[in-house]
Amino acid sequence: MTSCECLVLEKLEDNGEAAARERGRVAQGGVGGSGSYAGEWRSRSEAMFPIYVMGSSQASTAAASQDIVDSAEDPIWEAVKSEANSETEKEPILSSFLYASVLSHDCLERALSFVLANKLEDPTFLATQLIDIFNDVMMNNKDIRRSIRLDAQAFKDRDPACSQYSWALLYLKGYHSLQSYRIAHVLWNQGRKVLALALQSRISEVFAVDIHPAARIGEGILLDHGTGLVIGETAVVGNWVSLMQVPSTTHFLLVVIFKIKLYFSMQF
Repeated sequence: MTSCECLVLEKLEDNGEAAARERGRVAQGGVGGSGSYAGEWRSRSEAMFPIYVMGSSQASTAAASQDIVDSAEDPIWEAVKSEANSETEKEPILSSFLYASVLSHDCLERALSFVLANKLEDPTFLATQLIDIFNDVMMNNKDIRRSIRLDAQAFKDRDPACSQYSWALLYLKGYHSLQSYRIAHVLWNQGRKVLALALQSRISEVFAVDIHPAARIGEGILLDHGTGLVIGETAVVGNWVSLMQVPSTTHFLLVVIFKIKLYFSMQF
């Protein structure tokens, strides 16, 4: 990639201890990497939603989130609605937008379908058609229903720019592109490969994130910004991964410094 570099943070288990070891590595094509920062992932939200704690066993966390999908309770969706109501009072000009995007829906899946469809629509893909496709995929696939919640928790816990769940749902294109990929991935595995590829093309146009629908991406993923990110057909991204973007200006400066050092080394 020439426009960005990705900082990959990988969570390591620590036998149930409250603090978990973390290690970071910079994955960048071309010029050598830079430093990394692995901050504390835990947040105050864990006291409210303990089943989504990233420090717990990955298997137990996934199992607990599956129980949430199967039950009538959905703490993340309740939080999204509460946040939307609060923002409506603070910014009345956004009341219609927040009602249409969040408050008029009965679950996170339908709200997400509405948001994505209205961002991805074009003369070929009508918003109403996309809503039907997205609802059909998400309402009938428990894996994707679990993943969209674990991803939302990842954004809330590990992205300093995302202090509310509703921000990920409504405003962050890293989250939007990731969930759009998940829908395309399901379509691909259903044999609807042409539709999946058409959706991939549209996702790339709108979000500047190109993820092949055959790629395999785990859950609990933080995709920060993502502009210029390309994930190919055979790529595999595990669970609990953070892909952090460094601004292209920083990348440019790294390239310039490298070339200056190379020039002087050749001169002397």
